[in-house]
Amino acid sequence: MTKAKEKKTEKNKPSKKVKSAKSTKINSKDKTVIKKLKIELEQNKDTHLRLKAEFDNFRRRKVNEFSNLLQYEGESVIKGFLPIIDDLDRIINSKDSSEKLLKEGVDLVKAKIDKLLTSMEIKPFALRGEEMNPDLHDAMLTQSDKELGDNCIIEVFEKGYTYREKVIRHAKVIVNKK
Repeated sequence: MTKAKEKKTEKNKPSKKVKSAKSTKINSKDKTVIKKLKIELEQNKDTHLRLKAEFDNFRRRKVNEFSNLLQYEGESVIKGFLPIIDDLDRIINSKDSSEKLLKEGVDLVKAKIDKLLTSMEIKPFALRGEEMNPDLHDAMLTQSDKELGDNCIIEVFEKGYTYREKVIRHAKVIVNKK
């Protein structure tokens, strides 16, 4: 091969450049940036782990609070009835048990029960003369009464009760049918 051809083939070959030492070395400015990023990454990992643990503790506390609330939800109702039970005991154990005093004692207890139910947002319903509503009343019997209109309540066997606008017991009534 001639020298001219050798030069031509050498030109066509890809040249191998030697990397400079400067491009493989990390300068001091880059080292400080990397150190700062590593420190920031460690701080973020630590913060993340602490927040995760804090959230897990919060969730566990709320589950315990909720289960305790459900377990002891009737406590306030029981505490409300204890003074009423005490009054009933006083009436029963009273030495002066005339009919008038017994009636007054029972009326006192009834007033306390009504006050407790009102404080708990429990409201009674169903009165004589109201129109019968199948969503609120259970008709036990039908009778005829000329004083009242058709489908009106003649008598209430048991009052109905609502708790915060929800019917918890339907009223049992006698309904007028003409």
